[in-house]
Amino acid sequence: MAVEDARLVLPGMAHGSRLAFFFICILARVPAGWAFYLPGVAPRDFSESVSAAVWSVLAAPSQAHFLVCYFQGNELQVKVNKLSSTKTQLPYEYYSLGYCKPPKVENSAENLGEVLRGDRIENSPYVFQMKEDKLCNVACKIDHMDATTVQAFREKIDEDYRVNMILDNLPVAEARQRQEGAAMGSEEKYFIYNHLAFTVLFHADPDSLTARIVGFEVIPYSVKHEYDKTNEKDKLQIFTCNPDTKQLVTGQQPPQEVKEGEDVVFTYDVKFEASNVKWAFRWDTYLFMSNDQIHWFSIINSLMIVLFLSGMVAMIMLRTLYQDIARYNQLETQEEAQEETGWKLVHADVFRPPLHAGLLCVYVGTGVQFLAMTIITMIFAVVGFLSPSNRGALMTAMLLLWAFMGVLGGYSSARLFKMFKGTEWKRNSLKTAFIFPGAAFCIFFILNCLIWGEKSSGAVPFGTMFALVFLWFGISVPLVFIGGYLGFKQPPIEDPVCTNKIPRPIPDQAWYMQPVFSILAGGILPFGAVFIELFFILTSIWLHQFYYIFGFLFIVFLILVVTCAEITIVLCYFQLCNEDYHWWWRAYLTSGSSALYLFLYATFYFFTKLEITKVVSGFLYFGYMVIISYSFFVLTGTVGFYACFWFVRTIYASVKID
Repeated sequence: MAVEDARLVLPGMAHGSRLAFFFICILARVPAGWAFYLPGVAPRDFSESVSAAVWSVLAAPSQAHFLVCYFQGNELQVKVNKLSSTKTQLPYEYYSLGYCKPPKVENSAENLGEVLRGDRIENSPYVFQMKEDKLCNVACKIDHMDATTVQAFREKIDEDYRVNMILDNLPVAEARQRQEGAAMGSEEKYFIYNHLAFTVLFHADPDSLTARIVGFEVIPYSVKHEYDKTNEKDKLQIFTCNPDTKQLVTGQQPPQEVKEGEDVVFTYDVKFEASNVKWAFRWDTYLFMSNDQIHWFSIINSLMIVLFLSGMVAMIMLRTLYQDIARYNQLETQEEAQEETGWKLVHADVFRPPLHAGLLCVYVGTGVQFLAMTIITMIFAVVGFLSPSNRGALMTAMLLLWAFMGVLGGYSSARLFKMFKGTEWKRNSLKTAFIFPGAAFCIFFILNCLIWGEKSSGAVPFGTMFALVFLWFGISVPLVFIGGYLGFKQPPIEDPVCTNKIPRPIPDQAWYMQPVFSILAGGILPFGAVFIELFFILTSIWLHQFYYIFGFLFIVFLILVVTCAEITIVLCYFQLCNEDYHWWWRAYLTSGSSALYLFLYATFYFFTKLEITKVVSGFLYFGYMVIISYSFFVLTGTVGFYACFWFVRTIYASVKID
């Protein structure tokens, strides 16, 4: 709060009194309102009117500071966001169409995630006072719509665009559909919704005479307003909507058609209603719009199946390995020499560096960087720091954590590289810093050019692109090199057994042990662990719905990690038993192949759930799904690799090798 705010509340106070009152407000608010609020989601209190605030000073002086300190929030300013459509996936700025503009359009400060999402939050002419109903207000009048404006409106109506508005950080919900955003028109003869009936729900506190906004709804109408054309220079007098005669817009009047030469009058109502919903639960309207019972039962069913299969696999592996190790150690104690069999035969070749060992180190290091980012992001999301009310925070956190986790990626890559007897750690660190993010950035840049060509607000502006490049080159790359330097300084990881100079020949393998079949089969179970949750994630991304069950997502992620580890260990054990010691890359690809099934499912989702019509929108969908699938490949592949790496080292360190 500033001194100017106190001056607006009590203009008759002397200057010294205002300063004293200002400091009293600050000191009084600390102990009385001591509470912990998550960043970006702190509540905002509103008082009713000037008379109510002044009366509280006279009636209850002990509470005067509290009421007046919050008085500056009495005015409610509706903000407008992007125009969005599930058919095109291309957002546009609200004022790219001929909507009403305030005297001065001001952009709200947006974080990195909001810009990447295409959000463009600006002020609007829809302004009202707390708990003051206003009927039949004229926002503006468009004279003689030209052909360009008509064509723009008709195209957006055909493509099912919706208007997004915000009040007190709450997105508007269409009351008739309980859906975020409001429709902008009807395709029947191209009628435009030019009258908005707002309903603001508030939860009042009788003790402090303040209220908090807990709901923001709208019912759009299309009405061809009749007005006094002889008195247009002064305040526009409308006949189809009159608060004095209680004549309101009901939807029964003739609709307003979008055609050239038409005059369109934009009006709005606002009604305040008391609600029993508390501020902490005001987002429930948006989060429970879908059938949550199906969501919960599907997730629980999936988790139970995966847990059961994982438990069975773990029991079989532990029992089989225990018998193998006991038998091999028993054979070593017998006097007569017996021929070795099974996985012990390849002990002198199992730690032989694979082909393209440097590239494997790069992908493992990148996977560690991605894994650390995912774990920390989910922890913050579960705690509540990345809730949907803090828009853009999730994507911003992911990008920042990716950059700062580069030190772990460089460290892991360098340690593995040194174990493979590598020497050029700088080149290895350079590849780690550029291969994965370089491929993802190239795809992102091409898609951004396509969005730019469509003149969409989803195109990342130059300043934001510079920020992304700075995160990459200014933070991530140096941290990868620092991690690589620290990792290469560590002593090399010693193998539990020696490696022969001459490779052992690998016998012919059965068809079901061929690399392609084994790898593709290994990716089925990890994909099954996230199959149900993947549907809701795709729905959240491409159908513009909120995703909020981060607790269940974290459980599914843990199940995914366990499943990737176990299926990779099982198939690696079978491979070694068949005397095939080329397990390095296969361990990575076995669990990483689940990304292929993810992309195939995304293709199925595109043709069955979405109604995308534009070619550019199709490129956007598959381009971003390639990036997501690529990331999933790196993540799951790294988990499988490290699980198999630990498993192989453990079993060969447990037997006696001559």
